[in-house]
This record gives sequence, structure tokens and C-alpha cells, in this order.
Amino acid sequence: MKRLYIGSINSYSGKNFLTLGLGLNLKDRGLKIGYIKPIGKEPVIHEGSMVDADALFFQKVLSLQQPLETISPFIYTIDTVSRALSGRLKNIKKKVLDTITSIRNVDILLIAGTTDIFEGSMFGVSGIRIVQTPKTKAVIVESWRGEESIDDIIAASEILNQRLAGIIINRVKKDDRNFIEKKVRSFLKRKNIKLFGVIPEDPIISAVTIKRLVEVLGARVLCCKDKMEELVENFSIGAMDVNNALKYFRVTPNKAVITGAHRTDIQMAALETSTKCIILTGGLMPNEVIISRAEEKGVPLLSVRHDTFHTVDRIESLMGKSRIRDIKRLEHIKTLVKQEVNITSLLKTL
Repeated sequence: MKRLYIGSINSYSGKNFLTLGLGLNLKDRGLKIGYIKPIGKEPVIHEGSMVDADALFFQKVLSLQQPLETISPFIYTIDTVSRALSGRLKNIKKKVLDTITSIRNVDILLIAGTTDIFEGSMFGVSGIRIVQTPKTKAVIVESWRGEESIDDIIAASEILNQRLAGIIINRVKKDDRNFIEKKVRSFLKRKNIKLFGVIPEDPIISAVTIKRLVEVLGARVLCCKDKMEELVENFSIGAMDVNNALKYFRVTPNKAVITGAHRTDIQMAALETSTKCIILTGGLMPNEVIISRAEEKGVPLLSVRHDTFHTVDRIESLMGKSRIRDIKRLEHIKTLVKQEVNITSLLKTL
């Protein structure tokens, strides 16, 4: 049995996305997969017990036979931090590491990293400590941020040393791919760092559901409540004149348009193009013609009390933090990882 820790130096690099894609593809190869989220950070109550939401999702989609208490052995909360700081929280390190080593009868155990490889140090279960578990190696996932990413990759190699299986670079813009494949790959090879994959920026992976937008913005849904699971891939601010707006709307698919409730012209233009929802700022109601047309087109209208600037700021906080717990994206995630990650090379390294 092999253990693979999937972590990162920086937050929101795509660890969950990669873990899910690997799990689905390894299952297709006939391998028996195990999974553990050593530190859960999104607690939910399931059948009377507190577990991590990702752990619950992975148990379902990967058809895991493991009980939830082994998939999600520890939940990171304000209370656990307080108890750790006061010395009242004991044996977490032993509990988590013992749980990891107790999972047997699988070919590969996927160990999901948390925010970064350092988080969990106060409990003794950082990613750095976890990869020291016998038969464990790490894959580090980093979003491409130019030279900063190269520095972080080298740092990860120095920290993890022989425990580092290799690197996967995520969210690569089209214009950067050639540079990474020709320059960065050869540079990393000279440093004895394996680059298993270069994953392009993908609008479907980074998309957010309308339901998530409603939650983050505190929005009121004025119509089409049955469309909450639709994915928004792009955002447009409708602050220009309607002719220019229409030109832009026509070339921007699957978008949310953010505009004032008084801009009926912009709203109507948005409804005539590929629009997933319209976010109306300022807390005012649109006129009945717009509501009727939106219902006809199946486009939800979301009313928020904030101004456009504040609304855009809240939406930007979502960028790079998209959740993978969406059944609609499973096949796409599996295909993207299969195409862009050299899974065979990764398995040989383990």
C-alpha cells in the first residue's frame, strides 16, 4: 500500500480538485482507493456526529467503504484552537497519525492537505509531519503565479526533500503554458523535481453556482429559484452604455451581470445573451417587464442591498475558491486530470 499526500505551499491552489480527479481516475484503473482528511475545516453534522463536509462528499463520490470517523478524524474549530492553546487538547497528533496508519486494504491512500503544508502544526499534524508517515510521499499543487510559483516549488522541495514525489502546476493561462513546458520543466528537471502535470485555467472548474452567489452576497432571489445549481463562469459589470454592453455580453458566455436595479436597458440586453443570472445592486426592485422576461428566459434575478463596488469585492473573494462538491463537474474534473496529469509517472514514483 502507498500513501499520497496532496498539499500546497499556498492556499486555494486546487488540492481538492486534484485529489478528486486522481481518485476517480485511479478507480478507473482498477485500484482500490482510500481517502482521509486529517484536518477538517468545514464541519457539518451527519447522523449526529460532526464531520468534515469534504470528507462526507468524497466518501460518497468515491464509494468508500471506510467509516466517516476514519475519513474525518479531527475537525479544526475555534474551540479546538482555544483548547490547544490552553493545553486542554491532548493526543490529537497520536489520534490522527494512528488513524492514517490504521487504514489498510487499499492500494493507495489519498491524504488531503488543508490550507497549506504548515497548517496543523499547533496540533502536531502539519503536512510536513504527515508526509513522514511510512510509505508516504507528497504531491505539491501550486497555482501558476510566475516566478513566485517557482520559488515556492523549490522551497517545497527543500522542506520535503525525499518525501516529495513531484509537482503539479495548476490554473495556467494559455499564454504561459509554452514557457512552463519549455523553460520551467527543464529547470525543475535539473533540480531533480518531477513535474507531473500542467493544468490549464478552466472556466468550469473555477465556476460558482448561483446558490453560492446567493449565500455570499446575502441576495434575495426574485425569480427562477429552480436554477440555483447553474454554474456561473464569468462576470460582467453593466455600467457602460447599452450598445457597448451588448457587444461585450455577446462574447461572454455563461455570465452573471452585475448592474443597478434602475438599469433596465442593461438588464434587457443581458437577457438576450448567454446570461446565467443578473445581480441587481442597491436593494431596489426591477420593473415587472424585466421580471417577466427573466422568468421567460429562466434567468434568476438576485437583489442585493450593497452597491456595485461592494458586490464586486464580495464576488472577487470567491475567485480561486470554487468548491468541487458539485456532481455536475465530476466527469469534467476526471477528464481534465486524465488529460493533463501523467498519472502513470506519478504511480511509478510512489
